[in-house]
Amino acid sequence: MVHQTISTSTSRAPSASSKSKLMNRLRRNVLYASIVGMLVACSSAPMLPQQAAPATEWDAPTSSTRPDDEGPLPGTITRAKSRWTAVTWAELPGFENDPLFEAWNAWIKSCERPGPVFAPLCGEVRRLSIGDETQRRAWLRERLQPYRVDTLTGDTEGLLTAYFEPVLDAARSASAEFSVPLYQPPLGLAQNLPWYTRQQIDSSAQVQATLKGREIVFLADPIDALVLQIQGSGRVRVNQPDGSQTLVRLAYAGSNGQPYKSVGRWLLDQGEVRDASWPAIKAWLAQNPGRVNELLWSNPRTVFFREEAMSALDAAWGPKGAQGVPLTPGRSIAVDPGSIPYGTPVWLASRGANLSLQKLVLAQDTGSAIVGGVRADYFVGWGNDAAELAGRLKQPLRLWVLWPK
Repeated sequence: MVHQTISTSTSRAPSASSKSKLMNRLRRNVLYASIVGMLVACSSAPMLPQQAAPATEWDAPTSSTRPDDEGPLPGTITRAKSRWTAVTWAELPGFENDPLFEAWNAWIKSCERPGPVFAPLCGEVRRLSIGDETQRRAWLRERLQPYRVDTLTGDTEGLLTAYFEPVLDAARSASAEFSVPLYQPPLGLAQNLPWYTRQQIDSSAQVQATLKGREIVFLADPIDALVLQIQGSGRVRVNQPDGSQTLVRLAYAGSNGQPYKSVGRWLLDQGEVRDASWPAIKAWLAQNPGRVNELLWSNPRTVFFREEAMSALDAAWGPKGAQGVPLTPGRSIAVDPGSIPYGTPVWLASRGANLSLQKLVLAQDTGSAIVGGVRADYFVGWGNDAAELAGRLKQPLRLWVLWPK
């Protein structure tokens, strides 16, 4: 995920020696940009809260006299889940202040598997990896048109939540300490068709027999397993017989085809809690240890995984999202693809008690609970700080897609 644009203007062709010098200089610059991109990625792991602002306040659009904000705007674009209305760049709150080089890292990743609309721009995006902020901002204005994303009923405000990649300890074999299995998909599993529910998987000897030998690892806590299944992937430190640990990633490989039901919503409906954040759920479980299965089984959906080795470079990025590219903490979002196509650059604005955001992000993932025209799940990284933020984030959201002119 990186940046650039180099323009040359001359009345005569350069000499062979000057061409050679130019190519050598460009190669050095590209190598430097690659190193910088890797360092940025490694430093961007868990996303920490930024300074928050009151949830009801939105920055007013600033006036603009720029030539690229003059003239007629394009017509409205209607998609299956949303309606896009063309706006001027002045409507994007905070556009002049975002450090775009961070978003370019995520954009470069999207260019590994671009859709047909953005593929023609990827060469320019890659060259901008060695540009500066002024060049990148000018290129966005020149090549893209911002559209405000509304619901089909005209709502401009939606919901922002966050997700993260859990980091958990595990073992290869079941024991008194590690007794909760995580499975590969069962043989013969048909996607998009209902299989056994979570309760049946946990309690039926017949169902467990079909999963025999499909265990990948065993966790110590069934709630950790639930969290990992909800997030869709996770990092697992596997304890080896010699006492060492191996870090692997468990990536989404399918589900049992059952509907997702929020355990937080179940607790609210039962009148058990007033706050459905993960810290509140865990506090309730500590007070009600005998009702763990009751809570778990309120969500019939189970996720199956595949194991992926993790190199040092892999560990600098998040898991692959639905677009098929690694996620970037703080710059990747999950969306409803019926509203926003994968790989689309999106301007995101949100303010609440936990976080204040005005920034460029990339639509690179989706989720079963991410449904609607103005809806996003913000990837915040991995580890405890990311888990804490993701467990609490739920606040108003506005979105603008940046679409090629």
